[in-house]
Amino acid sequence: MLKTATQSRGSSLSPPLLLTSLAGVLQEWLPQQRWFAGKGLPVTDLAVVSMTELHPGCLHLLISSGHAGSRDDCYQLLLGVSEELPSRLHHAVIGRPSEGPLAGLTVYDALHDPRSAALLLERLRTPGTAGPLRFEGDARTVVPSGLTPRILDGEQSNTSLVYGDSYILKLFRRVQYGVNPDLEVPWALAREGCARVPAPVAWFWTNEPRRTTLGVLQPFLPGATDGWTLALQSLAAGRDFTDESYELGRATAEVHLALAQVFAPGPADRHGGRLLAAAMTTRLDTTARQVPALVPYVSRLRAAYDAVAARGLGRPPQRIHGDLHLGQVLRAGQRWFVIDFEGEPARPIAERRRPQAPVRDIAGMLRSFDYAAHARRPWQPQWAQRCRDAYCAGYAAEAVWDPRGQSELLRAYETDRAVYEALYEARHRPDWLPVPMAAIARLAEGR
Repeated sequence: MLKTATQSRGSSLSPPLLLTSLAGVLQEWLPQQRWFAGKGLPVTDLAVVSMTELHPGCLHLLISSGHAGSRDDCYQLLLGVSEELPSRLHHAVIGRPSEGPLAGLTVYDALHDPRSAALLLERLRTPGTAGPLRFEGDARTVVPSGLTPRILDGEQSNTSLVYGDSYILKLFRRVQYGVNPDLEVPWALAREGCARVPAPVAWFWTNEPRRTTLGVLQPFLPGATDGWTLALQSLAAGRDFTDESYELGRATAEVHLALAQVFAPGPADRHGGRLLAAAMTTRLDTTARQVPALVPYVSRLRAAYDAVAARGLGRPPQRIHGDLHLGQVLRAGQRWFVIDFEGEPARPIAERRRPQAPVRDIAGMLRSFDYAAHARRPWQPQWAQRCRDAYCAGYAAEAVWDPRGQSELLRAYETDRAVYEALYEARHRPDWLPVPMAAIARLAEGR
C-alpha cells in the first residue's frame, strides 16, 4: 500500500505553498505531455486555480500556465503524492520536489494508479460534491462498482480511462470555462434518440472560478475499431473500402439531421460567404509565410474562397461535429458510431459551439480518406477517390441532398483543411508534408 503524505501534511497544502513544491517539477513535466499546448515554449506563470483532495494522497488540481507569446492555459491534473512508490508506477513519476510542503516526496500522475482511478469512478457513481467539484449522472443508468480501470494509450489532447470494458471516462486535460461540447452534444443527441452517439452516463465539473466541464463517462464499445485503423487494414490487404465508406456517409448524415433537430439553426446571413472566405484567405496568407511550399499555389487557392464569397453558404448553418475524421468514428459489428464532439481543443468553446456549414465535417472526412491512402506505399489515390465518392453517396442517400452539389463550398473547406494540415506537418512531421501538398496541388487546379 502507498504511504501517503497529505494526511500528515494536509494543513500545509495551501495553493501558494503547494506551488513552491510543484512549480519546478511541473515546468519540466508539462512540456513533455502530448496534450500540452505550448510545445517548445518555456512554461511561465504557474498558478493553482483550484485544489481538491479527492482522497488521502491524491490531489485534483487545475493549474494555470503561461508560455512566452501565448495566453494562459488551464490544465487538469490528478496528482498522487507518496513517500514510497511501487515499481509499477515508476513510469508515472512527475518529480521529487526539493522544497515546500512536498519536499522529499514523490509526485506522480495518479491517473495511472488503479486505486486512484477506481476511487474516481466511485465518485462518479454517486452524485455529490467534493470541494468545488460536482459529480452528476443520468439517473436512468446504474454504473456498477468494482470495475477494473486501465488507461488508454495514444490519445493526444485528453486522457481516457476504460473501466471493465464497460465504460470510458474522458478527462479533459486542457480545460476551458463553459460546458464542453463533448458533454452537451452527446447528451442532447441521446435525448433525441440518435443511436449513433454513445450517451453520457455521468460527468463532473467545477464551479471554481466558473462552471467548467472536467470529464465525461460514456459506454465503452468493446470490440469496436476506429475508422483510421480499419482503412489502413483495408489498404494493407488490398481490399476495397467503399461499402464501409457508404455506410459511414449515412451515419454522418443521421448525426447531422439529429443535430439540426436538437439545436437551433444559425441565422441566415447573406454576408456569411464573404466572412468565411475572408477568414480562410487570412489563414492561407498567414500559413504561406510559414510554409514556403504553399507560395506557388496561393493565388489559385484564393479562387476557391472567392467562389464562396460570390455564391454564399447555400444551406443554413447548424451545429456540426467540428473535427470529423476517420479517427473520430468507431465501427462495432456492422454499425458506425461517431465520437468526440469536443471539436478542436485549441479553439475557444464559444467558437466550437457556433453553427457552421455541415459541409465542413464532410470535407474533414474526405481529407482523412486522402491521408489513409498516403499512409501506405505506394500512394493509392484511386482508393481514396472511390471512398470519397461512396461516402458522399451514402450521405446523400440519408440526408436527401448531395454534398457534391455544393462543390464550391466543399472545395473551399477542403482547401482550408489542407492548408491547416500543411502548417501542422511542416511544424511537427515534415516527412508528412507531401500529403497535404498533394491535395493543395489538386485543389489549386480546381479538382
